[in-house]
Amino acid sequence: MSLQHRLLDDPVLRYRDPSGQQHDVTLPELFVALTDDAVRDFPALRPHQRHPWHAFLTQLAAITLHGAGQTAPFGTAKQWRAALLALTPDDPDGAAFSLVAPDDRPALLQAPCKPGEPRTWKKRPRLAPDALDMLVTSRNHDVKAARMIHARPEDWLYALVSLQTQEGFLGAGNYGISRMNGGFASRPAFGAVPQGGLGKRWQRDARRLLDHRQEIVDDKGFKEENGVALVWLRAWDGAGSLSFSELDPFYIEICRRVRLNAVNGTLRALTTTSKTTRIAAKERLGATGDAWTPVAVVEGKALSIGARGFDYKLLTKLAFTGEFAPTITREISDDDGKEGIVLLAQAIARGQGKTEGYQERRIPVSQAMRQAYLSGETDPLAQAAERRIAIIGAVRKVLWSALCGLFGNGESAASDHIKDKADRFASPFEQEEDRRFFEDLIVEIDAPTTEARQLAHEQWLAGLAERAEHVLTRAFVDGPRASLRRYRAQSAALARFFGGLHAGKNPLQTLARVLKEKGHGHFWNRVLNEV
Repeated sequence: MSLQHRLLDDPVLRYRDPSGQQHDVTLPELFVALTDDAVRDFPALRPHQRHPWHAFLTQLAAITLHGAGQTAPFGTAKQWRAALLALTPDDPDGAAFSLVAPDDRPALLQAPCKPGEPRTWKKRPRLAPDALDMLVTSRNHDVKAARMIHARPEDWLYALVSLQTQEGFLGAGNYGISRMNGGFASRPAFGAVPQGGLGKRWQRDARRLLDHRQEIVDDKGFKEENGVALVWLRAWDGAGSLSFSELDPFYIEICRRVRLNAVNGTLRALTTTSKTTRIAAKERLGATGDAWTPVAVVEGKALSIGARGFDYKLLTKLAFTGEFAPTITREISDDDGKEGIVLLAQAIARGQGKTEGYQERRIPVSQAMRQAYLSGETDPLAQAAERRIAIIGAVRKVLWSALCGLFGNGESAASDHIKDKADRFASPFEQEEDRRFFEDLIVEIDAPTTEARQLAHEQWLAGLAERAEHVLTRAFVDGPRASLRRYRAQSAALARFFGGLHAGKNPLQTLARVLKEKGHGHFWNRVLNEV
């Protein structure tokens, strides 16, 4: 079998430049384009593949540059090709960077095995790259499975990267990666992205890896030099695992036994199970020195994303508090520029035998945030954010109680059905506050003086109460219809809502004062007296 779809020599990859023009390139040529920040996007890349692809390119660049004793990217494709080949001295023809190679030789993200062995594997061949990819959907409702019948080689490449570097446990013999906290977890990413194209972030993150290499080695016990960096170079019969002490700190892993081959020019994937994980790392709980994965300081385990995704509460912990150690790529320096920086969070939310959606969210880094990161003083930001989180929770609780009064016809006790209905109406309120949370917070923390920050906070409080009131009044149409019952239910709801805010219990003292100063006090008293 000859080598096919050789990334070092064949234009397998496509990217679009800032003008939208498409380019077909080799991997070395892509690295040159990234160095020139000439890459706008990859047209065939699916959303859930974005982080694995970025991590793959970044880790590979860092491995290559360190191996060549370089700190800056090479300027030509010829130099990149030579340095990449130097990583695989036993395969100088580029087999390890080809999608198809003889079975007993490494292919890209595919470990060698015995000649002809893949044809004895009992699993049915995967005829489409999305059948190989890591997404697990429910009855084809989310993303249709195995629909990429007329796929290009790059589609198979992206599927391979996605499977081998972010997949979890999926039944006996189908083990997940080492860079996640357990088989049903995820490989989340959280880091800063500078202004510019994809190449800016790629160069920045590769430089971060190189700058922190020794720190990662010392902290995690990797092999300082000559460790296994490209895990697919080692033959794997499915029975043995690699230890961390054998690995390079930037290692790119594989978790499944896969071989691609071509039948009449059409690619397909042959797969089988393994008896154990490729990397023995269960006790590390996903804390592997990954440049993008947040790790909890107390538990020492990697973050795992659930169905709620990156909501405002979790992002506050990641961005401002000390609950999670800052990732290597979240650290901001003067080299990142003064404007246009964003914090990017990405992950597949996984469950037991399923995925619960791709999650991605961006937070603009304001001037106050940038200065706090540069100085290491983020406590004031955390306090401002946590104060707002507590207030939103308290207002939601008041709103929920008012909705229970509305749907319960003014009765003091509410059935489970009424509570569930109130939840359905109160949840969109919190979701809307989640959506605008950081935009509103930045107005306050970027204000130039203490007085200006207090004014911004009070304006936010007034707007928050107004938005909650709109949710309540919109729910009136779903309350009782009979005139007497409708009046009683709506009056009870208003009494609970205004009374709860007017009481000013912690943490709503400031909100009660602000609304009273704005003339709401007389209105509240009138409503309560009418009830």
